[in-house]
Amino acid sequence: MTIRTITALPAPSSPARFTESVRTPLRVGLVQHRWRPDADALRTELTDAIGEAAALGAAVVFLPELTLSKYPADTRATGTPGRDAEDLTTGPTYSFAAAAAARHGVCVHASLYERADGPDGLGFNTAILVAPSGELLSRTRKLHIPVSAGYYEDTYFRGGPAHDAYPVYRPAELDGAALGLPTCWDEWFPEVARMYSLGGAEILVYPTAIGSEPSAPSFDTQPIWQHVIVGNGITSGTFMVVPNRCGNEGGIDFYGSSFISDPYGRVLVSAPRDEEAVLVADLDLDQRKDWLDLFPFLTTRRPDTYTRLTDPVDHEHPYGLPTTVSAAETRS
Repeated sequence: MTIRTITALPAPSSPARFTESVRTPLRVGLVQHRWRPDADALRTELTDAIGEAAALGAAVVFLPELTLSKYPADTRATGTPGRDAEDLTTGPTYSFAAAAAARHGVCVHASLYERADGPDGLGFNTAILVAPSGELLSRTRKLHIPVSAGYYEDTYFRGGPAHDAYPVYRPAELDGAALGLPTCWDEWFPEVARMYSLGGAEILVYPTAIGSEPSAPSFDTQPIWQHVIVGNGITSGTFMVVPNRCGNEGGIDFYGSSFISDPYGRVLVSAPRDEEAVLVADLDLDQRKDWLDLFPFLTTRRPDTYTRLTDPVDHEHPYGLPTTVSAAETRS
């Protein structure tokens, strides 16, 4: 396979480190790919790309959203789209991830349209992590579902359940590194990164499918997209691993630009916009502790002032409900 490989080895130094770390850096890989209608060819390309990362020493390889599927939500779904979803552990995505993990001796992360029959006719958008043994190490369902032109995901997916919405996994295969596995639209919400951080997550992985905006075709959102994710990583003290797809699939031109950033906001490695690529980086996980010791965001929070964040969504006021502070309150 001919694919561009970009590395960030070893990890950069930790500017706020005052106590030597005894943890071995975790070497991770990421694959940016374009979808192919030939399912066998797509699996071969992805398996070979995983092998590229494994050959460089990656212990885990992360793949984009809806890994084996054409992105469906550039058009509105009709009927019962969930009937086309796959079973979590017997469907093609799990089978592919397990086979690739076994072949290359690495953990493989993938994303799928999970069948979960219900009266709404929808399914879940689900991220999984599979061990070389074939064991399912984690499953996390996408919480936030986009509704905009070209990304009509609300007609395909229901949001993940509120119970245990931010699970943090510490697989022994990755020396207990603490991972959260949200998906795509979740990456825009600072609340998501903060909730995972409060659960001890060191690495957040966002399998992604994002590109052009059909309703604003001249607006390139890629720089904003990256800034937001990197910023959320800074305020939460987390590494961000973001595998996006590239290429045109009809309604959307996916803009690639996959990247990995650290808690200091440094982009360790990034992919081009329009080219398939394998990224490999070393993550010095104690940098999370170093940064949050210097800038203790978690312990200086004021949760007693955040109650409005948990109020029900007010669709009649999509830009927020104006509030008024009286002169007497200002003087008090």
